Amino acid sequence: MIKVLLAEDMHMIRAALTALLRLESDIDVVAEVTRGDEIVPAALATLPDVAVLDIDLPGVDGITAATTLRERLPSCRVLILTALGQPGQVRRALAAGIEAFLVKDAPGDRLADAIRRTAAGLRVLETELVSAAMAYGESPLTPRESLVLKEAAHGATAEETATRLHLSAGTVRNYLTAAITKTGARNKIDAIRIAEDAGWL
Repeated sequence: MIKVLLAEDMHMIRAALTALLRLESDIDVVAEVTRGDEIVPAALATLPDVAVLDIDLPGVDGITAATTLRERLPSCRVLILTALGQPGQVRRALAAGIEAFLVKDAPGDRLADAIRRTAAGLRVLETELVSAAMAYGESPLTPRESLVLKEAAHGATAEETATRLHLSAGTVRNYLTAAITKTGARNKIDAIRIAEDAGWL
């Protein structure tokens, strides 16, 4: 029997996934959590073979939680589940050593199969997702440009960012302009989207 921990903050989706997995004779959902910071304590209490984790969780995101889980319970393998399959998320998952990565709109039988393969020690990665992630390459942004763009992504004005980073507002605007140019974006919002999708922020 493959013991599974399921982390999903949307109640209907979690209930549907649990019901789907309970139809499988060799899979047992031993824990369900709604927050990323609940994953490790629940895993240590139930000792699952596979943790199926959503990326976008409150508290701690799924990839960060997976990294901690691998340290605390190395026997538990991780399958990341996401609605978006953004290249940046795939890159982060690969860098964290995640064994499996599956998009939520995959057919239901693919999830059960992915859990079995992950439990067996195999890597389960969508080829098109990995190809897209690798196509982005390394970030063209300098650390300071990334930091300024990240501040902008959180809604900070140039003046607020300048105060936080001990820069002039003009210097902050110059970094933003450079980030827009290097990402090939039309504007600041577009640069943030491109950089987040690529995993550069």
